[in-house]
Amino acid sequence: MSDRGKVISFFKEDEWCLDILQEVQQLNLPDWWVCAGFVRTKIWDVLHGFYEWTPLDNIDVIFFDEDRLEEKYEKAYERRLSELLPGVPWSVKNEARMHHINGMKPYKSSVDAISRFPETATAIGLNLNDWDEIELAAPWGVEDALSMQVRPVPYFCKDQKLASIYENRILKKNWQEKWR
Repeated sequence: MSDRGKVISFFKEDEWCLDILQEVQQLNLPDWWVCAGFVRTKIWDVLHGFYEWTPLDNIDVIFFDEDRLEEKYEKAYERRLSELLPGVPWSVKNEARMHHINGMKPYKSSVDAISRFPETATAIGLNLNDWDEIELAAPWGVEDALSMQVRPVPYFCKDQKLASIYENRILKKNWQEKWR
């Protein structure tokens, strides 16, 4: 089985993960993905043999819609997801507007935005296609996530400001304490 197939199997075998993907799919968001810590945490928990999820600060849901750039739409989607799956810490963002907040050039799609997440191990997303099969977006591959290697994506190596953001994030997240 390929590394990508291995990652997808981690999620196929977890009923809660499938519930998350199915509920987000119901929103019919354009170019949607559940990504970042949700994916990385599951991979690292499986690799460590954890039977229960490491607590998540939030579940990142992204989409790309150039026609609905106001934050109010994101908040409405978060409320809808909270109705569908109460108690889940949802965070919904339209990547068509997030480049302004992140101080970057405009993203072309959600996968383009994922490619500019700070770490390769976090720059991963999942969705369900029209046949309810899990799709994986991993612009920098899944090898770093599977080997628990935390490295900046190339974009965060380009200048000192971005490198500093990456370094501060690594210190704040303190992942080595959770996954030894």
